[in-house]
Amino acid sequence: MTKPANSAGAFRRDIGVIGLLYASLGGIIGSGWLLGPRNAAMQAGPLSIFSWIFGGLAILLLALVYAELATMFPRSGAVVHFPRFSHGSFLARIWSWVLFLGYVAIAPVEVVAVMSYANSIPRIHHYLPPLVGAANHQVTALGLGVCVILLAIFTAINLLGIRWAMRLSNAAGWWKLAIPTLTVIMLLLNAHHVGNLKIAPGDWTHDFRGIFTSLATAGVIFSYLGFRQAVELAGESNNPKRNIPIAVIGSVLIGLVLYVFLQLAFLLAVNPAELHRYGWAGLAHIADFKTKTGPFAALAEGLGLTWLAWLLYADAIVSPSGTGFIYTTTSTRVISAMGESGVLPRPLAKLNRAGVPWLASILSLIVGICFLLPFPSWHRLVGYISSIMALSYGIGPVVLLALRKSIPEHTRERPFRLPWASVLGPICFIISNLVIYWSGLHGNTLFFGIIGGMLAVFLLYRVLFDRPGFYSLPWKNTWWVLPYFGGLWLLDFVGSRSMVGGKGYLPFPWDVGAVALFSLVVMYLALKAAIPLEEMQAYVETQEV
Repeated sequence: MTKPANSAGAFRRDIGVIGLLYASLGGIIGSGWLLGPRNAAMQAGPLSIFSWIFGGLAILLLALVYAELATMFPRSGAVVHFPRFSHGSFLARIWSWVLFLGYVAIAPVEVVAVMSYANSIPRIHHYLPPLVGAANHQVTALGLGVCVILLAIFTAINLLGIRWAMRLSNAAGWWKLAIPTLTVIMLLLNAHHVGNLKIAPGDWTHDFRGIFTSLATAGVIFSYLGFRQAVELAGESNNPKRNIPIAVIGSVLIGLVLYVFLQLAFLLAVNPAELHRYGWAGLAHIADFKTKTGPFAALAEGLGLTWLAWLLYADAIVSPSGTGFIYTTTSTRVISAMGESGVLPRPLAKLNRAGVPWLASILSLIVGICFLLPFPSWHRLVGYISSIMALSYGIGPVVLLALRKSIPEHTRERPFRLPWASVLGPICFIISNLVIYWSGLHGNTLFFGIIGGMLAVFLLYRVLFDRPGFYSLPWKNTWWVLPYFGGLWLLDFVGSRSMVGGKGYLPFPWDVGAVALFSLVVMYLALKAAIPLEEMQAYVETQEV
């Protein structure tokens, strides 16, 4: 029998394979499916189907990387420790900031999406003050208050323990799978506008470019990123070496199939007359898409499927709430791991009697509320999150290849092993950097500015109050991060004007080649800068203990 956790104990291992699978699916099927297909269609037209295929396959490669790492080190909040394995404590600290900013911002994204959908549900907005402003699409004071209440409820449920959290996650998971599947079936049965799939000769170039820009800016990659929930909860699984690969890979494959069919159903269901009038790029101007809760509800009502529209109104509340809830669960594990590793105060790693890091939960709630203030619209938040989460995922291939070299299989078991890692690892790193690049100059300027500011404050603190600690920082293992971040920003600055908002000196598709070449150079430098073999093995042994 598992020993109950207390304030000084360990996480309870109560999660089975279904719980981990639904945790990852809960992160994948959120607000993205309600708006993503329309946004992707606006950017890539009929070719938007390929956005979901390419995005799903790209994230699947990253999922395979994390399946190997997580089964080697099945710990809650394990991603905080991965950079430490390969490059030491300084890089781990920087990447912890990236992870922190990414994870705690997801739940606010989802509750803002709930406000956006609830605000336009028929009848409700006639009786309540607006939750989202009609002119600026930003949450109002009332909407902000409701967002805070939702985040507080997510936190309170999580404090009851992982069993309660997984029960709620599993229940929501069945619903979140059933409603999109039902939507696909009903739309395909009732709408067959095959002509919508034709592409005008003059639209090919625009739509082809849109395949790639929509990965970051239409919510495509954002929708898939939730697969790592199973990795963050590995330390609470009853059989992580078996359960994690099934949950991680299975959730991405299920999400890929579901999103491709959702996109196809959306394309075939749009009224050809409206499409002829506005074009794919002007879908947002269609009256029903403006007034109804999401494009799928508008399509259902247009086809006379009123009952389905009302199910979608309900799902517009349930799906984002479920995703926000599961990210609240995992963000506390990330914060707890940061406390455990010394990046944040160590009391944040303490557990309550239910085996939950309670101080980490409170900190996650406070920071999540703060994220509601400067970025109050879903679209702006998605662009920011896609960039920062892609960067947080990008360290995985670097760590994997470093561990393959320093800790071979005969010295440590790998329950799941990525095939052709020497080829697929660099490809995964390139994919992550392309997603960051396509997030655009404006968002990346903000993001790298935040990380740069945090680094400056940290170094200034060391200079003023811990001079020996400043001089002992392992720059030789971390220096490559500065040209890495700076180079990514510079590529955006000189990149395509239409795709990333750059100066246009490096147009598409040359910019893709430049990002790929830059990524390979950075990976080479990163692997050369890895910590010595003895230090890496010693840290791995301490984590075993």
